[in-house]
Amino acid sequence: MSYLPKRLNTATGSLLVLAALPAAVNAGLLGSLLGTSSEPTSSTPTTQTASNAKGSFSLPFAEPTIIVDGQVVETDEKCITRNDGMDECKPAAGTMALLKDGRLLYLNALEGTENVELSIVAEFGEVSVNDQTRVLSLDANDNPTWLKPSPLDAGANPDGNDSTTLLNGTIFDGLIDTADNTSKNDGALFCSDVIGLANGNVMAVGGTDYYSEPGIDGLPLGAAELEGIKNSRIFDPETNTWTQSGDMHFGRWYPSLVTLGNGNVFVASGVTKLLKPVYPEDPINSGRNVAQTETYNPCTQTWTLNPSTADRTFPLYPRMHLLPNGHVFYNAGGQAFNPFGQGYDQALWNITASYNPATQRWTDIGYAGLPLRLDEVGLGQLGSTLNVSNISLAQTTSFLGDVLSAPETLIESGLDLGVSDETLQMAIAGGMRGSTSSTMLPLKPNANGEYTDIELLTAGGVPSYGVLTNPGGYLPTAQSRIDRISTNGDQIDYESRLTGPLNQPRWYGTNVLMPDGSVTVFSGGDRDGVVGPGLEGPIRTAERFDPETGTLTEMATGHRARTYHNTAVLMEDGRVMVAGHSPINTAYLTFVDLQGLGLAPYDGRDPSFEIYTPPYAMRNDRPQIQRAPSSLTIGNRFNIKVDQADQIDKALLIRRTVMTHLIDGDQRAIELNLVKGPGNKITLTMPNNHNVVPAGEYMLFVSKNTPEGRVPSEAAPITVVNTSLACMAPVMASTDVVSADGIIESTLDIL
Repeated sequence: MSYLPKRLNTATGSLLVLAALPAAVNAGLLGSLLGTSSEPTSSTPTTQTASNAKGSFSLPFAEPTIIVDGQVVETDEKCITRNDGMDECKPAAGTMALLKDGRLLYLNALEGTENVELSIVAEFGEVSVNDQTRVLSLDANDNPTWLKPSPLDAGANPDGNDSTTLLNGTIFDGLIDTADNTSKNDGALFCSDVIGLANGNVMAVGGTDYYSEPGIDGLPLGAAELEGIKNSRIFDPETNTWTQSGDMHFGRWYPSLVTLGNGNVFVASGVTKLLKPVYPEDPINSGRNVAQTETYNPCTQTWTLNPSTADRTFPLYPRMHLLPNGHVFYNAGGQAFNPFGQGYDQALWNITASYNPATQRWTDIGYAGLPLRLDEVGLGQLGSTLNVSNISLAQTTSFLGDVLSAPETLIESGLDLGVSDETLQMAIAGGMRGSTSSTMLPLKPNANGEYTDIELLTAGGVPSYGVLTNPGGYLPTAQSRIDRISTNGDQIDYESRLTGPLNQPRWYGTNVLMPDGSVTVFSGGDRDGVVGPGLEGPIRTAERFDPETGTLTEMATGHRARTYHNTAVLMEDGRVMVAGHSPINTAYLTFVDLQGLGLAPYDGRDPSFEIYTPPYAMRNDRPQIQRAPSSLTIGNRFNIKVDQADQIDKALLIRRTVMTHLIDGDQRAIELNLVKGPGNKITLTMPNNHNVVPAGEYMLFVSKNTPEGRVPSEAAPITVVNTSLACMAPVMASTDVVSADGIIESTLDIL
């Protein structure tokens, strides 16, 4: 059996090539920047020779088999055609998570796109299927093996979903849609968000119910609908199984999750129906994304709908972070499409804001990237007051009271903006930034050992150009900025500054926090591949952001083009697993591959992986953590045993990455207070606040400074325990002892 990619007829394909040619020429892409179709694919990653200053990428490797018509077929091809003429394909890592045992869980994206013959808009409601999951393991020699979890598709809605169709609940239900004709695509993991729970399990929330509306059963054409589902499902690494948890109150496609300090999970945004957001039973929520927020209790496995004061309008996949004071901060970033703008209240997406879980209320902070503080001029409740689902006399009265009591007017505040070059640059690219990473830089203790401030890196993405918000511009920016948020109790200060730009504008770059304190940006494209799928040029060269200098440096170049649905995850040894590329069909039609023009490959999803080895991981003088506790909680002081102890001057506790669509709201690194002890011992101190270090699975790295740069160790696994979260708190390790002065010390060496 062999795989032949499906194509449009010659005439249609030629039209697409001609349409793409001017864009390719204008971008200087002719000459084939890729040549990726000829790259070898191996089942074993091998490192190629590269400059130690830039690091290197292994050769691509992929799962070696496909099950077709009940038979296991070993093949280097992406797909094989079944007896019924449909293609069976290897899954691509559109979502990826580092498990507590070092393995990698990944979820497919857009499964079934290879079977689109004419138009994904017309056909995908019928040819789509639920996405597969896999677990990838590497042995000591980097030999990969794959395991198939059970159920393979995580098991949501096996009997079908009660779809929110236009005629749902009426006697005409099903007359103009195909929502009830199959259950094979009613519980797709595509466009769910994922998060690591306190006990090391991974939870996927939301996802996709595909159908045609309008559409008629038995006919292959209609108008596809992607509906967000209410499901929550949990993957247990101990058993490699998925189980269903409590459902949300709203179906959500493209939601965002963030862990609160008490271990609960906060969800915001998503859309219930992507293409036709009309809800006859709930007209007030028609025409926009889900404004209502919910909170998940992992002990009861239930979702609670927050009050209307917790409602807020967001872009899809809003970029959110937990602050040291327990608030959730929205950094005015998200996915800038629905696909071409359907939120009537989307102007409010430009405003950064914080959510206080104690009061369950949002406060507007300011226009993203500008020194315009709304909360200081009485407009902190502007967004909440304009939210149609929160209209009330109490809310309006509260807002007017804030305005009247403000110490200065909005106009006076605006006079302070100035007209410097930097201010103008920030204004042009201010507001909501689409398809960008928002990455929390390492948290550092102040002179009192407290963690009060954070800094967020926003690099690249598609600006809204100060006015537009959705879809914003088509071309990405190279501009990068740092947003600094300082907390003092519930008081929040916010300021932005420009930092060094990317070396080239980048759409959909994935940021990874590294154990040397830097951030590495992977993959993406030079144009928005959702506005014009198949017409973006890929960016394969990684860039390294140095927080100390504020500059970005080009690093090694990967082998495969990875634009839409790319992923990258830090591993325990300090290397990065890079994967993904699950594009929408070319021009929303079928796959027409234009990579010969220097554009991204559009011949289907890419199931391959590459391992990026940074320069520090090529050295033979890396420090080693020889002994460390396996579990800790807030406030603990603990000893670790290391070699080169006299050179160690920094320790970073990095949360294990659980990433989809560029984001992991929980991605964070905490710099621990460090005191050198006698011999090869170092004493470290945990933060005293779970808002800084939420319970869950982490990796502890120590590092030394050298003339060539900071050199970190490999990681020691650490479970951070919240003793108040009894249902998910593992028993503290019996191999640990506590000294008379309260210092925890492990008695077992790390093998």
